[in-house]
Amino acid sequence: MAEAQLQEASADEAAEGDGKKKPPLKLIIIIAAAAVLVLGGGGTAAFLLLAPKDEAAAGAKHKEKKAEKKKDEKGAKEGKDDKGAGQVREGPDGVVFYTLPDIVVNMQTADGRPTFLKLRLTLEMPDQEAVDSLQPNMPRLQDMFQSFLRELRPEDLSGSQGSYQLRMEILRRVNLLAAPAHANAVLIEEMLIN
Repeated sequence: MAEAQLQEASADEAAEGDGKKKPPLKLIIIIAAAAVLVLGGGGTAAFLLLAPKDEAAAGAKHKEKKAEKKKDEKGAKEGKDDKGAGQVREGPDGVVFYTLPDIVVNMQTADGRPTFLKLRLTLEMPDQEAVDSLQPNMPRLQDMFQSFLRELRPEDLSGSQGSYQLRMEILRRVNLLAAPAHANAVLIEEMLIN
């Protein structure tokens, strides 16, 4: 009976030993080498790919700041602010054409679908003095355009009658703001409804 127990015990140990079999040394070395390659390669790739972008972005920001500074200096020398200023051109018979900055507004629609209106307007002014008297009122003029044009519907601008009425209404409003100076006409250079 003692012999039988001894054989059972050695059979149990052999079964336990088979369950806890050690992995071969080659497998451990291959796994460790793969881990080193993956981690090392990933770190190296991140360093090489991310570092130049940061330097390039910093260089681009520096160049952008320099260009902005030059633009500000140029604007200060000329005494003009480009943001709200329009272009002035000489026209025939002594008139002056004053092209306003583009106007973009969100229009009302019956179905609530977003619709945008983009306008490029040119005012025909009798002389440079009229333009000079209108320029200080540009914020009021742009506010007037925004509030007036937002209330329009796309149907209001359809056809030649719609553009004629738009021109006459804008001319009336510009002349109210420019008084005692006045604009001769409003020219629509571009009108896009999207």
